[in-house]
Amino acid sequence: MENRFLKIHLSYIKELYSQLPDDLDKCICAMREGDVFRFKAFGQPCAITPEGIYLSGELMTGEMGITIALYANFATDTEVQLLPPKALAQIEGTQPLKDYFKAQSEQILVPHVSYIRESIDRILKAFDGFINPDEDGGDFSFTLFPLPKVPLYYIFYMADSEFPASVTCLFAANAELFMPVDALADVGEHTAKGIIEKISS
Repeated sequence: MENRFLKIHLSYIKELYSQLPDDLDKCICAMREGDVFRFKAFGQPCAITPEGIYLSGELMTGEMGITIALYANFATDTEVQLLPPKALAQIEGTQPLKDYFKAQSEQILVPHVSYIRESIDRILKAFDGFINPDEDGGDFSFTLFPLPKVPLYYIFYMADSEFPASVTCLFAANAELFMPVDALADVGEHTAKGIIEKISS
């Protein structure tokens, strides 16, 4: 299975380098070193090279490599418009993905809400995030940057005597300009897993 993911990931890299944009570094918010582009992805050092994508020095062989490759291939110099954040379902073409996204990007975090609150500083540092300034942002709320131009805006409610805990994950107002819609859903899933890893370490 992983070899299949690697094959797809490498095909996107081959396509990217066949017509490498002169301003790719600016478009994906990366540091360029020759044909290598370095930035932070999903809380880890990432390098896009002609040989493939490396995360923390390891060649990526799973689905996340495809997600990062798509981010690079959709590179645009458009600025991110974070506000007003919007739900995945508000983006055209995402209706078939909404249940999957809710389960893998939001519900998976619900059992961990109290631990997430205790680990906010660690999570924000890993994902270059910040506390949201909104007055109506749930019990707590923050924005993370799993990819430099694909921020995720989270709203958390703690469990109480009347209601269970809940998690809402929103996207930037123009998120669909930076990734295919199915890849946006994957960003949410990968980030949720990354958050759980951070609070478990």
